[in-house]
Amino acid sequence: MFKLKVIKDISVCGKRVLIRVDFNIPFTNTKIDKSELWKLEAVIPTLKYLIKKEARIILITHLGRSKEKVVKELRLDPIAKKLEYLLKRKVRKIDCVIGKRAQEAVNKMRSGDILMLENVRFCPEEEKNSTKFAKELAKLGDVFINEAFAVSHRKHASITGVPKYLPAAAGMLFEKEIKELNKILHKPKRPLVIIIGGAKIITKIKIIKKSLERADKLLLGGALADTIFAAKGLGLGKSLVEKGMFKIVNDLDMDNSKLELPVDFVCQNLEISIKGINAVKKNESVFDIGPRTVGLFLESIKKAKTIAWNGPLGLIEKEPFDRGSEFIARAIAKSRAYSIVGGGDTAAFIKKLKLEKKINYISTGGGAMLEYLANETLPGIEVLRK
Repeated sequence: MFKLKVIKDISVCGKRVLIRVDFNIPFTNTKIDKSELWKLEAVIPTLKYLIKKEARIILITHLGRSKEKVVKELRLDPIAKKLEYLLKRKVRKIDCVIGKRAQEAVNKMRSGDILMLENVRFCPEEEKNSTKFAKELAKLGDVFINEAFAVSHRKHASITGVPKYLPAAAGMLFEKEIKELNKILHKPKRPLVIIIGGAKIITKIKIIKKSLERADKLLLGGALADTIFAAKGLGLGKSLVEKGMFKIVNDLDMDNSKLELPVDFVCQNLEISIKGINAVKKNESVFDIGPRTVGLFLESIKKAKTIAWNGPLGLIEKEPFDRGSEFIARAIAKSRAYSIVGGGDTAAFIKKLKLEKKINYISTGGGAMLEYLANETLPGIEVLRK
């Protein structure tokens, strides 16, 4: 197990601290979804620590998918206002990321001031991991802190580029994420049950294979399970499947006793119906796991001592296709097992059901959580270790 350099291992007193956060939360115009405020709240302890140390805090974050151009609706002004409300402290937001104007704004800062740069993904150099862009960002600070675990599986300039040019460490939230996820990786209490759902199996095939080695039970649902069945030649009507993944999916050991797949589905065409495997009609689509599947999954959850869940098991945005995921969520909340839930949709669903206090840890990461559990590291971690 590696030792991660953290914020308390590095001198920040009175310094310009460039801190990468993940404030990528949904909002309409200036109204922010309250169920997503926890991403801001999770970073407050780190910000208060830096304020106490009289640091000058420069925030870097992205918002949405701007496709490397300026999008008015994705400017960070509403995020800055909400952070002001949570901190009870002025947060100055500027409309640029690097350059003369950004440097002038930083030069005017005093101890304890907070400056938020514009959406970093407005700059095409960010996702291209431009060395020049990373150096320009680094000029704004004396120290770099990574507090964006959720995007640390990305090789972007503000994640893996800047730490090459400044003393760097992980923030308090980042440190906690690693500590909690390590409870799954290192000597977990058994039985260990891992539940994986969601749509894209291409992003989860590695953790699925690793989980078959690591877990006592692996429960799969959501559209990724549809792809597995379709790859095996079972008819799933008009359901969402990734045909390009059939060859890779066929490498999975379907006879592995650890693997539990759905045995029935909630389908819809003109009306909603429950269908068993290979009984889905050509004009129907699968939208949720069925009641028999829920029952099987609940049996595994009841026996578990450790549970990790990432990705919804149905179309949770639309009733009644959220029922399967709700049964699973409530069973995990009721369980005495140590539980971790991750993924933006899954975390928001837990909060919608008001079950967050009954889950041991809710990770800010979706893809990052899965990649860390699969590889035991991330690009954003590796650069800090170096």
